[in-house]
Amino acid sequence: MSDLPLPTPESVRECLRSVPYPGYSRDIISFGIVKDIAVAGGEVTVSIHLTSSNPDAPMRIKEDCEKALRSLPGVTRAEVRIEFNQQATRAVSTIQKPNAATQIEGVRHVIAVASGKGGVGKSTVAVNLTAALAELGLRTGLCDCDIYGPSVPLMLGTRDPVLPTNDDRILPVEISGIRLMSMALLMEETAAAVLRGPIVTRYTQEFLRRVVWGTLDALVLDLPPGTGDIQLTIAQTVELSGVILVTTPQEVALADVRRAAAMFEKVNAPILGLIENMSFFLCPDNGKRYPIFGEGGGAREARRLGVPLLAQVPIEMEVRAGGDRGKPIVFSHPASASALAFSEAAAFLRRTLDL
Repeated sequence: MSDLPLPTPESVRECLRSVPYPGYSRDIISFGIVKDIAVAGGEVTVSIHLTSSNPDAPMRIKEDCEKALRSLPGVTRAEVRIEFNQQATRAVSTIQKPNAATQIEGVRHVIAVASGKGGVGKSTVAVNLTAALAELGLRTGLCDCDIYGPSVPLMLGTRDPVLPTNDDRILPVEISGIRLMSMALLMEETAAAVLRGPIVTRYTQEFLRRVVWGTLDALVLDLPPGTGDIQLTIAQTVELSGVILVTTPQEVALADVRRAAAMFEKVNAPILGLIENMSFFLCPDNGKRYPIFGEGGGAREARRLGVPLLAQVPIEMEVRAGGDRGKPIVFSHPASASALAFSEAAAFLRRTLDL
């Protein structure tokens, strides 16, 4: 009789943390695709739910998982069952847009960053995701569509005013290779945008249509929180390549992101994936993780929506400090855990949208 300890669900899960998701440095556990682990003596069965645009991913993951599990002490048989769903990929490429939705001149892809509620760090995600796309060598723009609370110029470190053209259009500000438009660039620093709904909607449309964006690979829209006029107007009139939903791990944020997802589904705007912000506090002294806002919520919600979990962004002091200084962490600390998370999300968009 063998003296080897028998595997447990916990030891199996820990073993699977050594298996990277194809094309990423992150492991399959952090992606939230492992649905079930069953252990009977030395026999291990793992169920994986996978949504991917890569047709080779299922076999690659299956082989890598079974190889890792066979090296686990006490395992006599390892079986990995994969449920493969290409629905999200087809949605990106074949979804029918509303009749009124049109492209923005010169822009290949328009990507909206949205959230169901405020306070989840959506603008921080939008700024750093745009920065990561720019770092990939892509021609990028960022439109701050939060008319009442425009914060993107502060996060990018600019107060330069936008300039009019001879044909009554607007030239965006360019900072760190990113073309930027925001209500904050039209007002005094301490002024408030006291506007009614129809006027806010008109400003949003002018930001998208009257701004001379030039030739861009990707224009990122930082939407205001919620499911109001601006979100509906953009989804119904702009040809979106897709939406990225931002949440934090706790249930109160997840409940609101479900409402946002439902709204975008109703207007046929494809959801590209979900980013879990503030996933855990990463202690700078010892590198230990503390799940302050809970754990696993983003992965569960991504599975429920049938979309990828694009990134789990930790709480790092430099993310906040960089935003206050106007130096996004992707630019200032590219090797940090947060910057690498944003870079992986940008790499996913580049592959998925063929940027």
